[in-house]
Amino acid sequence: MESIVPQPLTAQRFAPFGDVIEARQSSALVINQGTSTRFHDLAAVDVGAEGGRTLVNIFRATPYPLPLAIRMMEKHPLGSQLFMPLQGQTYLVAVAPSSDQVTSSDISVFVAQGYQGVNFYRGTWHHPLLVLSGEQDFLVIDRGGAGENLIEHDLDTPLAVTLD
Repeated sequence: MESIVPQPLTAQRFAPFGDVIEARQSSALVINQGTSTRFHDLAAVDVGAEGGRTLVNIFRATPYPLPLAIRMMEKHPLGSQLFMPLQGQTYLVAVAPSSDQVTSSDISVFVAQGYQGVNFYRGTWHHPLLVLSGEQDFLVIDRGGAGENLIEHDLDTPLAVTLD
């Protein structure tokens, strides 16, 4: 089994797969008579294909058993999918470039801090939520509507994730 060590999540590293959502000063706007700061336009939410509509959800995730092995990936060809942690806990993000198929050698794994969300671009392969401890809730923005918007793929060779 191949193995991978997760890298810290940064906007630059994640750019081929989507957006990193975090409070960056470069996007800050003071609003509401100076009582609030708006961190503006942090993700390109893309749900309009084939008449899709925006869904706002909360997902409650539980940890996978350790040692962690990635055995499958999924993608959404008709819309992006955004995850924002609600409890400030660290989690993992496993992604691979958009393509017809995905193999374990295509996968990158990142450590996301509890203040960082991710928005997967349409068609980006990703693993379902990978929380590291206890239950975690995530605000999820994705696509609803007609059309096949979920493709799952079992990997021929699982990928072991090495945690420190």
